[in-house]
Amino acid sequence: MIQIAVLGYGTIGSGVAEVLKVNKESITKRVGDEISIKYILDLREFPGDPMEDKIVHDYAVIKNDPEIAIVVEAMGGVEPAYTFAKQALESGKHFATSNKALIAEKGAELIRIAKENGEPHITWRDIHR
Repeated sequence: MIQIAVLGYGTIGSGVAEVLKVNKESITKRVGDEISIKYILDLREFPGDPMEDKIVHDYAVIKNDPEIAIVVEAMGGVEPAYTFAKQALESGKHFATSNKALIAEKGAELIRIAKENGEPHITWRDIHR
């Protein structure tokens, strides 16, 4: 099982969780392993939400968990997204984002950090509708 963390549980972050749930079977088949959200980082509480038990408020929980292989950033803006991306890569975790501002301002630096830390992957995906 591949454990991931999602940073932000707004429109994009909750959408990531929903896509992983709805398409679990096909994603597992394509990836060759099940992807499971272990943590969702957000400042807010989500009482009654199906993902309520996965909510954490401290990024250190994610950074220090060796089971987390992939960090998916869905916060937007450059900070604190950059700080979290840098720490994820320095911890050897893969990092995925659709954050144009982050990649435009810090993309080259994040690629350098990834290479210095065993080359975890950085994925940037622009989603068009």
